Amino acid sequence: MTQSAPLQKRLEGKTALITGSARGIGLEIAAAFAAEGASVAVADLSLQDSAAAAADIALKTGAKTIALALDVSKEADCEKAVEETVKAFGKVDILVNNAGITKDNLVLRMKEADFDAVISVNLKGAFLMAKAAARLMLKARAGRIINISSVVGQAGQAGQANYSASKAGLIGLTKSLAREFAPRQVLVNAVAPGFIRTRMTEGLKDEARAKISELIPLGRMGEPGDVAKAALFLAGGDSAYITGQVLSVNGGLYM
Repeated sequence: MTQSAPLQKRLEGKTALITGSARGIGLEIAAAFAAEGASVAVADLSLQDSAAAAADIALKTGAKTIALALDVSKEADCEKAVEETVKAFGKVDILVNNAGITKDNLVLRMKEADFDAVISVNLKGAFLMAKAAARLMLKARAGRIINISSVVGQAGQAGQANYSASKAGLIGLTKSLAREFAPRQVLVNAVAPGFIRTRMTEGLKDEARAKISELIPLGRMGEPGDVAKAALFLAGGDSAYITGQVLSVNGGLYM
């Protein structure tokens, strides 16, 4: 009886750099990529948090990981993160722009500094990271960039004008980069999560969570793994003819 060859993992031999990946959705994406064979650079503001996440992923999956301290709003940090990833793994095949912050308030109460901070991290940060990674990808004539947008970037949300604007901007950035990079076979797509069960939503009261669930046709909030599976699809070979698209993961909240 002949032994069947082991199935090849979907991201075997690939290297992924994921921003904001020490916790929440970013951590779930990093773990999913590692489980599918990718070497992963875990990048977050705190090197201590990144190191803990990277070590845990390596222990659970056996994947090669590195930890990076990264402030995506600073161009020098973004360039260094790419350089450190290349130093460790030799290349960057996949970039996931997941880093993001919120500073919610009604427009008339929102400080200019709070608007600027959210745009700087959520939107400018993705631009800076894409610019740094694209130099390598365009030269290699291969690569994937995945931007984590949001349902509020598609539908808007009262009290989140800054966050909504940043996530809507990410969709425009995604489409523009997709057109610009397509001739060199670098694919750029976005994932737009709806209400996902993370530390942020866990802070909501039961009544608030129940009201949110009533708005969602599937009747429940999503899990970080739901978003990670969408990112995994866009990072792998099954999406080789997909670019400039927004994959909504929202339970039908926005159609």
